[in-house]
Amino acid sequence: MTCSLRMCRACGEPITDPDDGVYMGYEHTNSGPGRELWAHRDHVAEAARLDPDHVRILARILLLRAFGGL
Repeated sequence: MTCSLRMCRACGEPITDPDDGVYMGYEHTNSGPGRELWAHRDHVAEAARLDPDHVRILARILLLRAFGGL
């Protein structure tokens, strides 16, 4: 079985301790297969990026609720 080297999305350093790595998700690429995203436990908050589409949708829902449209 082959084990690939996991790199931290936030700092770019390798994750040598398997217990220190946190799976962040899967990123699709334009060419070839996608890749798994990992981060050190201390860097999870820095590595997580908000999707602008999700933020826009959530803002619209919150505005509709606030002004009685939903």
